[in-house]
Amino acid sequence: MGDEDRRLVHNYIVERGLSDRLPEKILFWDETMRDGEQTPGVYFSPEEKLRIATTLSEMGVHIMDVGIPVVSQEEARGIRLIANAGLDATIMAACRAVRKDVEACIACGVDEVSIFIACSDLHLKYKLNMTREQVLEAAVGEVEFAKAHGVKVSFVTEDTFRADLDFVTELYNACIDAGAQRVVLSDTIGIMTPSAISWYLGEIRRRFKPAQLSVHLHNDFGMAVANSLAALEAGAEIPHTCVNGIGERAGNASFEELVMALEAGYGRKTGIDVSRLYEVSRLVELLSGIPVAVNKAIVGYNAFSHESGIHADGVIKHTGTYEPIQPERIGRERRFIFGKHTGSTAVLDRLQKHGLEPTKEQIQEIVAAIKACAESRRKEEQTAFIEAYREREEKRRGVSDAEFWAIVRRAGMTPPPDFR
Repeated sequence: MGDEDRRLVHNYIVERGLSDRLPEKILFWDETMRDGEQTPGVYFSPEEKLRIATTLSEMGVHIMDVGIPVVSQEEARGIRLIANAGLDATIMAACRAVRKDVEACIACGVDEVSIFIACSDLHLKYKLNMTREQVLEAAVGEVEFAKAHGVKVSFVTEDTFRADLDFVTELYNACIDAGAQRVVLSDTIGIMTPSAISWYLGEIRRRFKPAQLSVHLHNDFGMAVANSLAALEAGAEIPHTCVNGIGERAGNASFEELVMALEAGYGRKTGIDVSRLYEVSRLVELLSGIPVAVNKAIVGYNAFSHESGIHADGVIKHTGTYEPIQPERIGRERRFIFGKHTGSTAVLDRLQKHGLEPTKEQIQEIVAAIKACAESRRKEEQTAFIEAYREREEKRRGVSDAEFWAIVRRAGMTPPPDFR
């Protein structure tokens, strides 16, 4: 959209100064290879992680958490592979506030470690079986240990937004004093809203000692990107994202959605090469085995597809009528789908692009035939596809029952009668 056309529309995010609330520099922290891989059934080989990491680094992503080395030997190999690849991005590994976990990260040669521990009383009671005092001691001790071994530290708590605010303040300030340069607040079950995020970060900035502020926001209620924007407006500098929004349960804040919301909505240059957003989305889709939803924002197959006659007519006359960004900007193409809702403008446009000049009667005949064809199609194939997809998803998630009990048998135990 040119300057002249921009004068025909309002962008109240910019006009009302909301974009001025953003930090001077936004650093993107990618979690695709750590939290993204925790999507049920997803596994990235070390070489696949390197492909993803290399692409994201080339695109301008600043920080990458590439895994938890104590998970397995292959996980540690993948982290070392990326750490030694000479990428521009800061390479980080994650660990619990446990000495052997921290040592495993340091041994991988990463630039930074992300030390995490739960802080809500619910997690302390039912998951950790620890007191607040024990959590404080473990966190401070491991931050000090990591710093003493020459790595930078980000301190993270799980379930931050449901924890006692006074304890959150005490815990984080102690870890900042111990050497954590960056602190991460986590909405572990995606329960926050933009207004709640704004209020909470206002409290945090008033209470915390100086440190870079980062947020890790889940998408259980579909608000991870909106909450990330609210957090940035409220003073956070480093949002966590995953390509395609993958991750545990309903996933994390979507990398491509947040980048383009900032670029197109806030008018902020992020430093990310947006022309490769679709490329990296397709790569992660292929390697994760998680299909991108057809209606997903930015990278979904229908994000720049038009069937409705009214919409197609508008887009053909000016793309800005029904498209917030040009698809070519992110490596995509516009598509017109011919079906039940097709109108004459799209048909005429397609014919003319192929050198044909139909009469008005011919256009009407073609449109009517397209509608009749679309409405006559049976849905058995569609239903079969959905059923096959659901079945495939059930089988894809980790090892099957048969594989599980075979592993148990090899470990010297006798499976229950139903699984022998």
